[in-house]
Parts: sequence; C-alpha cells; structure tokens
Amino acid sequence: MDALRVTFLGTGTSQGVPRIGCGCPVCVSTDFRDKRTRCSLYVESPELSWVVDTGADFRTQCLREGVLRVDAALYTHAHTDHVLGFDDLRPFCHIDRPLPLYGSAATLGQLAQMFAFAFDPANRVPGYVHPLPNVVDGEFVLGEIGVLPLALPHGRITSTGYLFRRGEVPLLAYLTDCKTVPTEVEKAVSGVRHLVLDALRKKSHPTHLSTGEALEVAGRVGAGTTWLTHLCHDHLHGELEAELPSGVRVAYDGLKLEM
Repeated sequence: MDALRVTFLGTGTSQGVPRIGCGCPVCVSTDFRDKRTRCSLYVESPELSWVVDTGADFRTQCLREGVLRVDAALYTHAHTDHVLGFDDLRPFCHIDRPLPLYGSAATLGQLAQMFAFAFDPANRVPGYVHPLPNVVDGEFVLGEIGVLPLALPHGRITSTGYLFRRGEVPLLAYLTDCKTVPTEVEKAVSGVRHLVLDALRKKSHPTHLSTGEALEVAGRVGAGTTWLTHLCHDHLHGELEAELPSGVRVAYDGLKLEM
C-alpha cells in the first residue's frame, strides 16, 4: 500500500439517490455511478484504517466494499445522514479495546445523547459499541498520518473537515457539508493532491455549496484533482463530468484513490 488508500463509501445527500418515489432521469438512471448512498469515507494507511462518518447506509457500504478493519471513526457533524449507522461499528469494537471517536465537542456531545446506551459505562458488555471520545481541537495523528481538523460553516452549526497528510505532504482534504470554505481553510489545503468538496446541486442552497460555488473553491485551492461529493439528484454523473473543467471530477460510490 502507498501512503493512503481512500474508498468513497457514499457520495449522496441526505435522502440518497435514487430518492424514494422519484422518477427523474437521475433516479431512474441505469448508470451505477448515479446510485448514491449517504456520504462516508473509508481511509486505509499502512498502520491504521478509519472511517469518516457512519451514515444510515454504513452497514451496506461496509459489506459492499469488504471493510474488515476500522481502528477509529472521525465525524464531521451529527446530522442524521452522517451518524445513523453508528451502531454498525459494533463488529469493529472489543470489550477490552474501545474504539476511538474524533470530532468537535458539539458533535461528540450530540452522539452521546443520540446513542446514550453506547456511552454508558454500565453497558461495557460484548457486542456493544465501546466508544473512546476524543475532542479535536488541533492536529492529531493516526498511525503515521497527520490529521488537521478544519472548521466549516454549515447553516446554524459548524462541521469539521479533515486534511490528511504524511509528513509535510498534503494528501487529501475532505470538505463536505459546508456553505462556504473560509479563506484560512483554503490556505490550509492549498496544493493538496486530492480535494473532496461538497457540491450538492445546481442552484444555491442555504447550507451547502452549489456546483458553481464548489468550482470557485476548487479554482482557488488548486488541488491536483478535485472530487465533487454529497450530490443530490440534480446531476447525471456522465453529463456533469463532461461539463467540468480539467482537474475536477465527480466522485461515486466505490471509487478508490491511491496516493
């Protein structure tokens, strides 16, 4: 394995694509890239493996991609489409080895409320999730990978993006669920090899980047490749990718990057 292998477990918005009851061209598309489960990322390094978010489709995603090892879970925020698969972390937990969780104080606090049974010390029994919460307030390390949390405005809350780097080499920045990317975040991820960016839909949205807004951010950051994610049913994958400028691509469920 190289420094990092990344698998997009899910690249869709909160309702997924296809949406229930929708007969639009995207929702009835036969292109496998237009089948989008809720956003999640699986990251493997030579030392450790971890997930970013555990949405409602997390169990199915792990079975689809053959995920056998999770050493930690990182969370961007506690909206339901990013956390409802929390209890499906159970196969990766051991009674004598709690699973480290990373996120903002607000996010971890909400997880503790939503899944109080798992955070209750009285429930340290085999078969349960055994979390070890870690508040991210600065760079931390997973194996040999430095992880820099990045604050992103997302409506009335702040979500957390993550920059992964080995040594001084910025490998991948994951910036999903954000309305804007602050200047200081753009500077922090400037020149990253892979930028993964929220790009919900064509028209403006109050809490997410539109496709056009995402392209403006991509142009300023200057990543080796920018990947658009968290897409709703506005875009057929093939049509959108054909319209994009050089260096910008559309992520899809199951896509793997080696770096």
